[in-house]
Amino acid sequence: MKESSEKKIPFIIAMLPLTAMMIVMAITIIEFEGSPHIPLIFGTIVCAIVASQFGFKWKEIEAGVYKGIQLALPAIMIIIMVGLTIGAWIGGGIVATMIYYGLKLITPSMFLVSISTICAIVTLAIGSSWSTMGTIGVAGMGIGISMGIPAPMVAGAIISGAYFGDKMSPLSDTTNLAAGITETDLFEHIRHMFYTTIPALFLALTAYFFMGRQFRTTELNNENIQTIMNVLNENFVISPWLLFVPLIVIFLVAKKVPALPALAAGILLGWLSHIIVQGGQIGIAVNTLQEGFSIETGNELVDDLFNRGGIDDMMYTVSLTIVAMAFGGVMEHTGMLEAIVKQILKLARSAKSLVVATVFTSFFTNIAAAEQYISILLPGRMYHQAYKKKRLQSKNLSRALEDGGTVTSSLVPWNTCAVFIMSTLAVHPFEYAPYAIFNLSVPLIAILLASFGFKMPYMSEKEMKEIEESQTSSKISG
Repeated sequence: MKESSEKKIPFIIAMLPLTAMMIVMAITIIEFEGSPHIPLIFGTIVCAIVASQFGFKWKEIEAGVYKGIQLALPAIMIIIMVGLTIGAWIGGGIVATMIYYGLKLITPSMFLVSISTICAIVTLAIGSSWSTMGTIGVAGMGIGISMGIPAPMVAGAIISGAYFGDKMSPLSDTTNLAAGITETDLFEHIRHMFYTTIPALFLALTAYFFMGRQFRTTELNNENIQTIMNVLNENFVISPWLLFVPLIVIFLVAKKVPALPALAAGILLGWLSHIIVQGGQIGIAVNTLQEGFSIETGNELVDDLFNRGGIDDMMYTVSLTIVAMAFGGVMEHTGMLEAIVKQILKLARSAKSLVVATVFTSFFTNIAAAEQYISILLPGRMYHQAYKKKRLQSKNLSRALEDGGTVTSSLVPWNTCAVFIMSTLAVHPFEYAPYAIFNLSVPLIAILLASFGFKMPYMSEKEMKEIEESQTSSKISG
């Protein structure tokens, strides 16, 4: 039997599963308003049939499925932990407290700027946009909607801030992944991202400032805000001491405690708050972790916001993550994704076009493989040698991977990141995408800078010689 690497699938054929999946996806979502699960499963079946016609045995195809799912296991664990966190924090009155004081302290006109900045700072400190959106983001949605600000607009501001912090934090897994796969010093990588990331954040905050101005004279919302605050007071014990729970989680992750144990600490504290502070029964508090929080206040907005959380609430996200990664895993393991990327590489003849191609490839991989990590890993492996041949320093590649991969993952409805956001913030990607200004701006700024060759440092003769010597010694030792 031939090795998998020898079974080359042509570009045109490799496009068939992706095209079939996207056509079925468009019909299912737009025409039938269905979920992305079945289109992704259909795409996986087409992918398996195509692979089998080129000599791939079922065991190899099955290995691709499992490999893809295995890559998603850390994300699935975070999803489950965030579901537990939301249930525990709502039950413990922590979300209610955050919303209550947020309504008192933040004015509607500056809310979008404030929540985006807060999410940016928190994520910068903890390195996880998912943790920020699952905690601060959930509270922010409640505050913003209570003020009469449209949910997609609030979600866009939260996502922009969270992804800025995720992209620039030395604790972020994607930041470390991009630097590691390209052999770039972590802090060199972060400093080089300033040129695309800071202007994008400035554009986002400026846009949110002007968007917020339309809400500064809305008097009807003041009455609505007071009503919601009264409902929260009637149904929860509101105490500033409860704010220490999210602060403790932020502190733990800032001290480089891994995300899972840090979130576990937050879940335990939230669960204890449900029993001790809110006076809930132990059995109900336990069930809340599984089934989510349940309340009937008579206020539709409050009920919609607080009837959620728990493991059960995240099962849609978990199942979609699994099927998306099964599709992406087969596409990558059988070489179809590589065949598609190589065609893009043929168009990149200059150093400038190579950077542009990397940004597009990372975005395309987010669409095809439905996973943020693959959008960094695959193009990183594919383009590493090409950057060396063009004498571009590796930090150009690491930045392009993040500019095209990390931030665009939230814009693809079937990508694991977008699915998580949809489940956590309860807003569809098609609705929040126009307001996720940071995420939209970064790749455009990256392409613009590359087109002009701005801040694209090249390797010196000494650096080139060191690389050549290193490659020569590797061949000898091999």
